[in-house]
Amino acid sequence: MTQEEISYDLGEITLRGMAWGEEDNSILLCLHGWLDNAASFLPIAPYFKDKRVIAIDWPGHGFSSHRSQDAHYHFIDYVYDLLKLFELNQWQNIDVVGHSMGGMIASAFTAAFPERVKTLSLIDSIGFISSKEHESTQQLRDGMLSRLAIATKRKAVHPEISSAVKARVAVSDLTYENAELIVKRGVVKQTDGYTWSSDSRLRMASPYRLTLSQAEQYIRDINRPVLLIYGDKGLDMVTTGIKNFGPLFKSLLMKKLSGGHHLHMEIPELVANEVLSFINEN
Repeated sequence: MTQEEISYDLGEITLRGMAWGEEDNSILLCLHGWLDNAASFLPIAPYFKDKRVIAIDWPGHGFSSHRSQDAHYHFIDYVYDLLKLFELNQWQNIDVVGHSMGGMIASAFTAAFPERVKTLSLIDSIGFISSKEHESTQQLRDGMLSRLAIATKRKAVHPEISSAVKARVAVSDLTYENAELIVKRGVVKQTDGYTWSSDSRLRMASPYRLTLSQAEQYIRDINRPVLLIYGDKGLDMVTTGIKNFGPLFKSLLMKKLSGGHHLHMEIPELVANEVLSFINEN
């Protein structure tokens, strides 16, 4: 399928991304994880045949614009970004795929706006990051101190793209080739080398978190068919999430495959086949 660059003007922010397939095909919206970008769907997109595949860069990621200097990257604000994207395109009842953080955002969106989503496919992502009520004050303190620290920290400079790729590989389960896809869309050329294009504020500790009961309520309110594809070497929080959140879904199909957190990049054809089969059945 031919790949093209796309852009959406949401007013305060411009979302950019990548698209594949004919415009009159049914839409499959792909949402990436934290500090990834739309390029994480490059390996899998060609296998979503007969679909209009759209993968966005979240604000502060990839080629999308950063939030204004007086704003931050709260989880709930991503849900609003998604709502504005749907409003702009007048999307109703479309299929959504979310990896990691993208899956969490898509889950909250599906709970609040079920009429917008036909099916939801989660890749190594289930439920939400939550904290106990008695940890709220410490969470606030950590978040505020993190905000102060990030404001004065300079970004690392890599002499070559290969250096940035190796740095990404060192903190992930990505192969060099897959990390390179993400990094090439996630760095900018400076006079002395390459720096990350992602907004430094993405690394701030959140000043607040959902409580477990709030997170559970979001899941209970999802009334659309949900597919979870997870790797046998994926995140531990997914295994925990299956126990905590799995029983709360009204309709949940789970598929365990051999792979890590980015299994849609590792075994793209297998993951795509599972997603397409799920969509066709629903």
